[in-house]
Amino acid sequence: MAASRIPMSFPRVYPILDTQLLAARKCETETAATAWIEGGARILQFRHKGQWTRTALAQAEQIATLCRANGVTFVVNDRTDIAKLLDAGLHLGQDDLPPRDARCLLGREGIMGYSTHNLRQLATAVAEPVDYLAIGPVFATASKENPDPIVGLDELRRCRALSPRSLVAIGGITRDSASAVFAAGADSVAIIGDLLPESCTRANLRRRMEEWLQRAQS
Repeated sequence: MAASRIPMSFPRVYPILDTQLLAARKCETETAATAWIEGGARILQFRHKGQWTRTALAQAEQIATLCRANGVTFVVNDRTDIAKLLDAGLHLGQDDLPPRDARCLLGREGIMGYSTHNLRQLATAVAEPVDYLAIGPVFATASKENPDPIVGLDELRRCRALSPRSLVAIGGITRDSASAVFAAGADSVAIIGDLLPESCTRANLRRRMEEWLQRAQS
């Protein structure tokens, strides 16, 4: 299958629903998804690193239905089979199914992203049949137990020069650091922790999403 893909226009803010973090914060995943969509999110990733039980699948189905009803792109992390089952986009990591194989299963039209963690990985990934590339962690992050080495803004600039795809920066990015990340060449920023206010009510979650979109447009 040809690796070339038509470049996609990517939302500036890429919210990630990390089920483990949301559970730790006692925040319902559907509540966060609903609030972020109300706040203007145009894409959501469902990131579930635990076992895919029936409960987890039902949760993902709820979010997929919510996204479809609101014209929001829905992406599943890691699992090609679940993405195919839910007619969702797919985000792959370095240890997941290779993008070329995943593309055969997902189909030509499904949105697919691929995580990279350094210049060498990104240089290799540009030949893959994906729609966007992620690079990170840009800064220190607590969202992974064993994170890859920090990329930093200088490496992000070098990666930008190599990638014809939409480039999504991830890892420790906050509202205060977002402008520097965009200035370094990121098309989008994937956000996990900084989208969760101290009190995760629906209203607070919506306002935090609105704040992020304002920062991304400034």
